[in-house]
Amino acid sequence: MTPTLRTARMTLTPYRPEDEDAFVGLLRDEEVCRWMGQERAPEADLRAVFKVIMDEIYPQNRFDLWAVWLDGAYVGHAEIKKTGNVDGYEMIAAFVRDSWGKGLGSELVTELIRYAARTLRVDRVYGMVGAENAASLALCARLGFTFVRDVVGDDGSVTKMLVVPTGAAPNETAPNEAAPKEATEPAEGAPGREPALPPGPQS
Repeated sequence: MTPTLRTARMTLTPYRPEDEDAFVGLLRDEEVCRWMGQERAPEADLRAVFKVIMDEIYPQNRFDLWAVWLDGAYVGHAEIKKTGNVDGYEMIAAFVRDSWGKGLGSELVTELIRYAARTLRVDRVYGMVGAENAASLALCARLGFTFVRDVVGDDGSVTKMLVVPTGAAPNETAPNEAAPKEATEPAEGAPGREPALPPGPQS
């Protein structure tokens, strides 16, 4: 079950049915989608994705994803899961435009790294960042990410695969704690299926 997480300023909670409009609004923002490396999806498709989150992903414990809150306001979305992009766990984050430039990105990504270490017990976690996303690349460098390789899309766009150590021992499982959950890819069009940034472009 996806837990509630807290950083110094933010709270990460599993989505609730009443969060649907906030989720759709984030992923309907053309600027957010551009920095996430994906095209803006029709509203009906995003509402279908949200239904999959509520009806399948959470009940089946497929992977972790959160609504991100600051002072009671929805400010973003976060995920950490196994994907076809990388050989391991990938973290994905996006923020609403009003929250850019407040330093929330490094705070959120740091918490996701901690979660990968203490709960998933993996010794590294990956991020996919657009080559033109200078702000997020700089943020990742500050947090200790290193370059793995470039991924070139069918349209010629370049996404940089990055990795960061979590500090956990490889394959370590804490006493009385379950081994890492097996995550599967989300339904078509779910957030994070396309290369995405950790985190928002001006965080």
